[in-house]
Amino acid sequence: MIKSWLQSYVYEPVLTKKDIKSSKKKKGARASNWRKVLGRIWKIVDEQRGLLVIVLLMVILSSILSLLGPYLIGKIIDDHMMKGEYSGLKEMIFGLVLIYMGLSISIFLQNYWMIGVAQHTVYQMRTGLFSKLQQLPIAFFDKRQHGELMSRMTNDMDNISSTLNSTFIQVFSSVLTLVGTVVVMLTMSPFLTFLTMLIIPIMFISTRWITRRTGKLFKTQQQALGALNGMIEETISGQRVVKAFSQEQRMIDEFTEKSGYLRRVGYWANVYSGAIPKTMNLLNNSSFAIVAGVGGLLALKGYVSIGTIVVFAEYTRQFTRPLNDLSNQFNNVLSAIAGAERVFAIMDEEEEQDQGKNEAKHTIQGDVKFEDVSFRYDVEEDAPTISHINFHIQKGQTAALVGSTGAGKTTIMQLLARFYDSQQGKILIDDRPIQTMSRQNLRSQMAFVLQEPFLFEATVKDNIRYGQLQATDEEIIDAAKKANAHDFIMSLPNGYDTFLTADGGEISQGQKQLLSIARALVANPSILLLDEATSSIDTVTELAIQEALERLMKGRTSLVIAHRLNTVRTADLILVMEEGQLVESGMREKLIAKKGIFYQMLQQSTL
Repeated sequence: MIKSWLQSYVYEPVLTKKDIKSSKKKKGARASNWRKVLGRIWKIVDEQRGLLVIVLLMVILSSILSLLGPYLIGKIIDDHMMKGEYSGLKEMIFGLVLIYMGLSISIFLQNYWMIGVAQHTVYQMRTGLFSKLQQLPIAFFDKRQHGELMSRMTNDMDNISSTLNSTFIQVFSSVLTLVGTVVVMLTMSPFLTFLTMLIIPIMFISTRWITRRTGKLFKTQQQALGALNGMIEETISGQRVVKAFSQEQRMIDEFTEKSGYLRRVGYWANVYSGAIPKTMNLLNNSSFAIVAGVGGLLALKGYVSIGTIVVFAEYTRQFTRPLNDLSNQFNNVLSAIAGAERVFAIMDEEEEQDQGKNEAKHTIQGDVKFEDVSFRYDVEEDAPTISHINFHIQKGQTAALVGSTGAGKTTIMQLLARFYDSQQGKILIDDRPIQTMSRQNLRSQMAFVLQEPFLFEATVKDNIRYGQLQATDEEIIDAAKKANAHDFIMSLPNGYDTFLTADGGEISQGQKQLLSIARALVANPSILLLDEATSSIDTVTELAIQEALERLMKGRTSLVIAHRLNTVRTADLILVMEEGQLVESGMREKLIAKKGIFYQMLQQSTL
């Protein structure tokens, strides 16, 4: 029964002998990483140097006052109470009250100001992390769960914040109190000080044994929490798919497995970390008992005074308390370091390389060429995703990309927008390699209308304005009218000021698409990238969208992933993709006459 209970909590990959041996081998590297992480945090903390100095002065003051209190109590006992001398006793008691009032005030002020330092530090880190995420390439987000990234932004940051709020003051205060207490104790009784010191080696050995295990567990706990958050975010976002395919139980089972793993890791992390204060309390009480017993015998023989024993017993508490606090804070530091390490890992990711980022903005005409372009998402893969692609779309033309799923159509769009850069060949716009253009300049003159439009939690007006932040209200309304969206917008409760929740849950799929077209229109782009968005829309809405798309594409270079025959009929150029290769290209009539792959697609009604 006991074995079964243990097996329900022990998760072998967490604490196997192999893991322990591995952690011993990597001990030096891990310590070096901790120092590096702490050094980076300190650089941000140091920005608040002035406030930090005030906090440290308050800590020094509180440490001095905490030492003066017991000393004054001893003087009251020896000089007044034991001798029956009450002259000046009121003044001593009043002084004692002032000391403890000053101690309380200094502790309040140091905590108050330290919270400001901690919040500024976390603000800087959170802002830096969010800014970094905006600079990372699309490939980074394609390989990671969004919920896991959100966990770094929230849970890991909260860990760092709570640790900074308390740990910095606690560590500095504990060190000062420890040093001050030892000095005062030595002046009072070196022998009793020696007895008190006997617990230090035991404390050190026990704490070291425990923390060697908690470090790995806290890091694993943060990783498990990030994975669980990623799964939750993914499940909530895909709730319609989960219900449509009746996969509720499978998702519950998967969640139970991940949550169970987090429970087991968290269980052992807290079991080990929780053992520290219990061990320290045992050693504290043992030390107190030894000092009280031996001190009592010494007092009976007249070697020390009663006041000295009382003061020494209090100082023994003050001596062991900082050691206990330092041990407890060490667990918090381990957890915060694990979180900070995950945050800094993102901040150290390589940003998008932009050779032309300093160029002056110039207007793109829209002449597009692919010359022998090959690309693979994973450079270690043998087969490229697309291979030796060549085509030319003249300014103002519409090119339709057709082909089966996985043929490489979306990849071509992503390369043109420089979400990825090709490993071979050239992509030119207006006879200029796009690698020499600023990504911001390039994308600011492109517009995207995707099959699954995305709307922000904002007003209808702000969602359209996202295409051009400087657009006036009149320009937004004009774009909405051209997109056939104005009528349905005016039927909403507050018209253009209607607030949409996350991803526009209050409106239909077709209405979302009309808003995304209006967003593209207000951007007034030179090049359009369209993943034709009428495949899951009713017939009436499809006609409205098709009409809006025709207005949007007029006079602009357009690259369209075609799902419907209508788009193919009106295209100036058809590009037929198959298994990453461009197998046919040309006008519709020419390809039909050729009776090749495109002709077969028409015969099989795959368009």
